[in-house]
Amino acid sequence: MKPSTKAAISTLIARYPALSVCEPDLTAAVEAILSTYRAGGKLIICGNGGSAADAEHVVGELMKGFLKPRKLGDDMKAKFEAACPESADYFMKNLQGALPALSLVNQVALGTAFANDQAPDLVFAQQILGMGNPEDTLLAISTSGNSTNVIYALDMARAKGLKTIALTGRSGGKMAEKRLADITIRVPEDETYKIQELHLPVYHMLCIAAEEEFF
Repeated sequence: MKPSTKAAISTLIARYPALSVCEPDLTAAVEAILSTYRAGGKLIICGNGGSAADAEHVVGELMKGFLKPRKLGDDMKAKFEAACPESADYFMKNLQGALPALSLVNQVALGTAFANDQAPDLVFAQQILGMGNPEDTLLAISTSGNSTNVIYALDMARAKGLKTIALTGRSGGKMAEKRLADITIRVPEDETYKIQELHLPVYHMLCIAAEEEFF
């Protein structure tokens, strides 16, 4: 981990001192995500309600430039010029380097069909069964730590050999009690909206750290 990557963690704690109790888990989460990207994997994210919106938010920060422009290099320019010369300049001007990330909450047709035909609480697990690989990491977000569909997602991720990160509140619920994730970040709040208010800077930090390391 580069010093500037590690600084993302210390900067977060300086801005949100209450998160100092989470520092070991924050560091472990950054290391897990970096390991995933070095191995050619992707970050998979799931959650319900506000946490579903957070899952989409994380994808938006990773799949394009966040704090950095992420300009493409000459190797991509050469590939564009060989494959699609008329588009090459436009691509180079506007496209940005991406860190692969997938939200499980936006598959509306699959999600509704599976919920209707099979089991609603296994929608995330079904997607991990189909798309999860051992080099991937699952970020499972639940303010209570008790969301059944998110817990099943963690179960499936373990079965398929993914690394797992749980992002939850102070108690951690079943996620923490049963140690369902490799890493559990328990932000020190108890009310849902207050937990969500700390989840945002946490996952912003994870995105900043990954971007800093690779761009």
